[in-house]
Amino acid sequence: MHLMNDRFYALELLLTAKTAIRDTSIAISETSTPFVREALLKAFQQNVMAHAMAFHYTLSRGITPSYTPERVIQNDFENARYALQLPVSQ
Repeated sequence: MHLMNDRFYALELLLTAKTAIRDTSIAISETSTPFVREALLKAFQQNVMAHAMAFHYTLSRGITPSYTPERVIQNDFENARYALQLPVSQ
């Protein structure tokens, strides 16, 4: 179960980094203040680096076998089974 937790949290980190990249890029396109734009660009670069680190972590541990579609599908099923076993909070 420990390995599934690692996989779950690593993928969550990866998705969070992707979301941060997307949200920051939207904010950059919406701002007109140079100071704010510069701060957002710095945050964007940091988010891209965080995503790269998370991706390489998952790739090196076989969590995201991005170059093997069969393994990607297999991992998706394993993640779904794991998620279905998690307790539901009420």
